[in-house]
Amino acid sequence: MGNLSVGGTGKSPMVEYLIRLLNHKKIVTLSRGYGRATRGFRLAGKDDSPKTIGDEPYQFFNKFKNIHVAVGEQRAVAIPFILAELPETEVILLDDAFQHRPVKPSLNILLTDYNKPFFKDFILPSGRLRESRKGARRADMIVVTKCPEQVDFEYYESQIRRYNDRAPIAFTSIQYMKPEAISGKEAFNPEVFLFSGIANPAPLKAYVSSQYRLAGEHYFRDHHRYRTEDIQMLTKAFEGSEGAKCLLTTEKDMVKLLPFIKEGHFKGIPVFYLPIETVFMKGGRRFDETVLNSLKAYSY
Repeated sequence: MGNLSVGGTGKSPMVEYLIRLLNHKKIVTLSRGYGRATRGFRLAGKDDSPKTIGDEPYQFFNKFKNIHVAVGEQRAVAIPFILAELPETEVILLDDAFQHRPVKPSLNILLTDYNKPFFKDFILPSGRLRESRKGARRADMIVVTKCPEQVDFEYYESQIRRYNDRAPIAFTSIQYMKPEAISGKEAFNPEVFLFSGIANPAPLKAYVSSQYRLAGEHYFRDHHRYRTEDIQMLTKAFEGSEGAKCLLTTEKDMVKLLPFIKEGHFKGIPVFYLPIETVFMKGGRRFDETVLNSLKAYSY
């Protein structure tokens, strides 16, 4: 699974959706481990952190206790290690591996952001594409992610069909869940100071602004590795904001903040995060059937 462009297309929520869909299988997720301080193959264990395996793999590891999480830059090298160490493995979910040609997956899922669809984009540096739009023809399933409430399905399908005339097309949106506490015993207060380190914080800000009162905000670069001075800056900004009662961030950022919480940072400040889930607007049943049928076909 992956995308043609750089930047966030909603891969992590889709991985989580697949984990839930395939919860009856013995699953291993395999990611490159972007931003980690280690190299080579690594199977996540109790001593790992976002620093050793990357923030998104650690998010999977922290959230799902019934799966294994692995990282490795070279997937073709990592897969034999996984099968040697975990021979009972039934499914390996390849995160962000659409351009990784040495491995041929049983099902190749392409994600494209509704607001930045690949068919309107250009190859770097003119645009954000890693490869030509023609790469979409390798996809067995195409999912348009981060859709708004009103979608012109026919237009998007007609444009995608110019590059792939066989793959089923589905449309998803992001559903924000209730805020959950990271630190502090206080109940959630809708007067929030929002911060994050994600590729495109605009949808997050729009949602938070529509649901709560945005009393302050700060945005780091995608995959930002938090430091003590960042925590101190956020604490100072929170205290100097106009009426903020709690800090609010993303689940992706939350896992990187846990070590600071354990060390006693943010003392006296309630910190919450917003869990998110992928929700299908169109093509969900076909998507599920395609995924499950691909596993059945591959098992024979």
